[in-house]
Amino acid sequence: MPFAARFRTPHLSPRRIAFGLLAVLLSLGIFAGCGTLDSQQRRWIFQPAAETWWAGEEVALGMEPVWIEFESGETGRPAKLHGLWHAQPQADTAGKPAPVLLYLHGARWDVMGSASRVRRMHKLGFSVLAIDYRGFGQTSSELPSEAMAYEDARAAWKWLAGQHPQAERFIFGHSLGAAIAVDLAAHADDEAGLIVEGSFTSIRDVVAGMRWGWLPVGPFISQRFDARSKIARIGSKLLVVHGSNDRLIPWTLGQTLFELATTPKRWVLVEGGSHHNTNSLGQDAYRSALSELFGLGS
Repeated sequence: MPFAARFRTPHLSPRRIAFGLLAVLLSLGIFAGCGTLDSQQRRWIFQPAAETWWAGEEVALGMEPVWIEFESGETGRPAKLHGLWHAQPQADTAGKPAPVLLYLHGARWDVMGSASRVRRMHKLGFSVLAIDYRGFGQTSSELPSEAMAYEDARAAWKWLAGQHPQAERFIFGHSLGAAIAVDLAAHADDEAGLIVEGSFTSIRDVVAGMRWGWLPVGPFISQRFDARSKIARIGSKLLVVHGSNDRLIPWTLGQTLFELATTPKRWVLVEGGSHHNTNSLGQDAYRSALSELFGLGS
């Protein structure tokens, strides 16, 4: 055998390369400490950005800024959430207050990045409160976590109950916010309904559907956002909306979450909708579903 042949590098398939990279990453995480691995997950999942969506401030003009203060059991420190309040102008002819919606946004952008969705949900008849979790926008600069986001949503829900005790209150979550919304609905007992868009069953399931999803990373995921185990515990009607062309979170994950729910429910698949424009394209479908499932707008 020629000398060079004896020392030729063996062929490595993409699968073997990925396994090697995974081993290195896990080794670094283990030796660096579980805290470092957890922090990196939190950055990857939440992707909190210092800047807002470029058009967010303009779209949010006219919405009222609100501040929600509470004592955090997660950090042991006082917390203060920033939010946007977009109220309906008046009660209906029967004197009934407009339904109130708590809007929970997804990863990356702050609350102003969701101002367009807030306006569309307002157009459907809701007074809307949208909040930033800790780590986003004007709320704070600390690194967000799953547990903190759940706590923030509950604090905002409690604030809404105090401010609007006579109104029907609904929970809305988009993308990562959908998992936060499911957790809130599973713990609350006074919501009139739950609406999720671009939802998923768990972070583990999202990762499993990616190109390298066959890698055994599940046991190392600390930020689980496990809506799968909670959806059957919600006590209100459920509307699940997804776009057929969602390339970030496949619509099959939203459909699976829908199928696991046991309360009265409705599934809406918006043809041609992506992860970002389903809310816009699906306004007619939203209007119909809100009327048929919740009796709103009829």
